[in-house]
Amino acid sequence: MSQAQRNLAEDLWNGREEVEVLTFDIAGEMFALEAVKVQEILDLLPETTVPGAKPFVGSVINFRGKVIPLADIRLAFGMEATKPTIDSRIIVIELDIDDEPTLTGIRTDKVNEVTTLMKAAGEPPPSVGMRWRPDFIDCLVRRGGEFIIIPNLHTIFSAQQERMPNQPLQA
Repeated sequence: MSQAQRNLAEDLWNGREEVEVLTFDIAGEMFALEAVKVQEILDLLPETTVPGAKPFVGSVINFRGKVIPLADIRLAFGMEATKPTIDSRIIVIELDIDDEPTLTGIRTDKVNEVTTLMKAAGEPPPSVGMRWRPDFIDCLVRRGGEFIIIPNLHTIFSAQQERMPNQPLQA
């Protein structure tokens, strides 16, 4: 794990031994976001496709009278886009993007629970054998017989913004 990845993982724990998170599923994997970043959990809303936008943030939604981007982080992880189901939800979070607090929706397959994760159960992502970019993951936290993935949303969103603006849209 690089020094930068260690620093990012430390940002998550921020000197604490435990952190409260919201867990959710995407493509059969369990992810978690720090609960204090979550503004609201929504049923699916009508989406407006943004012509020429990258698939990662290809649409916007109306959230309490504000237009906010709707991200599909499965695309950043190289997963296939899927059709929504009855369990699909949107998690609205506030992220600092370009030093500006920005509301963003994240499409999920299912929202599970708010739970507490222990720092002692956390592990850095392995540098080999992962199907995803290790810098897209803050850490993996073992709970029971499963791992919960803590994504690094800042790196994911930054990487998506850095891509070439003239990239063709993917189907």
